[in-house]
Amino acid sequence: MKLDLISRYPDATPKPTPLLFVHGSFSDARVWDENFLPWFARRGYEAHAISLRGHGLSEGRERLHSWRLADYVADLEKTVQAMPRPPVLIGHSMGGMVIQKYLENHAGIAGVVLMASVPPQGLTPTTFHMAMRHPFLFQQMSLFSLFGPSYGSPEMMRRLLFSKDTPAAKLQQYFGLVQAESQIVAIDMMWLNTLRLKPGALPIPLLVQGAQHDVFVSPAMVRETARFYRTEPWIFPNMAHAMMLEMNWRDVANNLLNWLEGTMGDQPAGKGA
Repeated sequence: MKLDLISRYPDATPKPTPLLFVHGSFSDARVWDENFLPWFARRGYEAHAISLRGHGLSEGRERLHSWRLADYVADLEKTVQAMPRPPVLIGHSMGGMVIQKYLENHAGIAGVVLMASVPPQGLTPTTFHMAMRHPFLFQQMSLFSLFGPSYGSPEMMRRLLFSKDTPAAKLQQYFGLVQAESQIVAIDMMWLNTLRLKPGALPIPLLVQGAQHDVFVSPAMVRETARFYRTEPWIFPNMAHAMMLEMNWRDVANNLLNWLEGTMGDQPAGKGA
């Protein structure tokens, strides 16, 4: 299975810890290349983003609706194994659950960042929350999940993913990044392939981030994720679910950068590193 990897490199010798970003549902690696990959490369990091099978330019699009959550985890495993040094794994939404499932059977990575991630309890509590608090949006999201991008529009995407002040031109641009998603993976995240990790602190550094106005993964769910892993969450004000594409995305990036430098102690690697 050939997987597309978008990579951005610093001009000088990179810092020791590479970054590997994992996208969420209905998207691909390009959501990270809009802002995060070049921004972190300019600050000395090798920054990579994978398109999971059936997404973006990766193979498997014709079988998208047959892929399982375990297949996405296998894609992450393959990508990590090909990297010369242990990366920090950064997952958004579904990508956060892919990383958590990866941690069930793998060690040896430098750290984990969960951004508006599906919580350890899976999609069921987030789905219930959205259905109760935002019933109209839940109905729209359900139809979008069934019929794909042909049902959606930039304005619907704004209500689901973005803050109200996002410019229409940006929404139109980002709508071009939207694609269909495997519904079996959604079912896996609800009850067929639930997380086997036990509550408690991970043996590696962990950062949990969320957004104040996220209608998918509410701040309450983000705090629950942080409690599960015995850490504290960062909830960003005036921000919605698509944290890496929001107009104030630099707030999230700077928080991540400060965490990397404070936790990893990253300094430029020596020659040949």
